[in-house]
Amino acid sequence: MKLLVVEDHQPLVANLFNYFEPRGYELDAAPDGLVGLHLTVTQRYDAILLDWMLPRMEGPSMLKTMRERGIDTPVLMLTARDQLPDKIAGFRSGADDYLTKPFDLQELEVRIEALILRAKGRSTPRELVVGDLHYNLSTLEVQRAGRLLHLFPASRKLLEVMMLASPAAVSRQQLEHALWGDEPPDGDMLRSHVYELRRSVDGDSAVKLIHTIPRVGYRIAVPHVR
Repeated sequence: MKLLVVEDHQPLVANLFNYFEPRGYELDAAPDGLVGLHLTVTQRYDAILLDWMLPRMEGPSMLKTMRERGIDTPVLMLTARDQLPDKIAGFRSGADDYLTKPFDLQELEVRIEALILRAKGRSTPRELVVGDLHYNLSTLEVQRAGRLLHLFPASRKLLEVMMLASPAAVSRQQLEHALWGDEPPDGDMLRSHVYELRRSVDGDSAVKLIHTIPRVGYRIAVPHVR
């Protein structure tokens, strides 16, 4: 998943990069509203973190211009302005969520995940594609390099969640919730299901798509060629 951070406080920007990049996110940063607006027009992002007080163009003005141009990327306003009139003005300018500073990074991550999932739910593709892996959500057929894969229902569910999030990582907690809701079984059953999925999807293929992200979870993505 790709995020745009429109924020002029560089220590905060560095903190966000340090937190999200190891979790599989790709981030761009804009130091002011005009640069942020240019990036939203020329690039595609899964979500935007937008400060209010910005040089050259303030956050609400940038956001209103985005919406007028038909850019519907989810936007979370990240600002120290915590009064109710400010929050109302933020939402009326086109924000999808509003979080006041200081904030907890884990809460921010959960809010971003929720925004992206809701946005994808509005336009969920009928076929998911990662590299040469194809998953048709209508027929439930999964193919790797044109070869039909036979997956158990649990493996298909894990694959759907991971492919929707690709190339970002998906936490163990998210995957467990997808399979068992709020009552995961005792023991590390998730590891067994991921092993089965990895065996089916990657098998003897030279290019491995399913990757373990230590202390985070798993992701499915085409590895970078160096």
